[in-house]
Amino acid sequence: MAKTIHMMVRVLDEARSVKFYQTCFGLSIADRKDWPDFTLIYLSNNESNFELELTVNKDRSEAYDIGNGYGHMAFVVEDLAAEHTRMAAAGYLPKDIKQMAHDGKPFGTFFFIDDPDGYKIEVLQKGGRFR
Repeated sequence: MAKTIHMMVRVLDEARSVKFYQTCFGLSIADRKDWPDFTLIYLSNNESNFELELTVNKDRSEAYDIGNGYGHMAFVVEDLAAEHTRMAAAGYLPKDIKQMAHDGKPFGTFFFIDDPDGYKIEVLQKGGRFR
């Protein structure tokens, strides 16, 4: 079987993106590889083996067009309200907390936040299928 290992997003400013993911999600640099034209930064934490790969193309000076195909990546947290408050206090702009139901039963409680390059991230309360 296949194993999920990482997801890649292209970012404009390495330091700004690393700070966002460290502050909001506790990700730190697991590895960093530099080439003449680009840099790959792998971020992770002790919660999972899954990594986020940030790609910085050195000749890029304008924001990326995210397009209409990207949806979001998701993180699960123990205390959604506390994380929402913490991210807002850090100067980021999490959206309102929302709840979703399916067939009349609670399905998930979540909020979205955009990273510095505009990638949407869903933050979910741990529980049910979100573990």
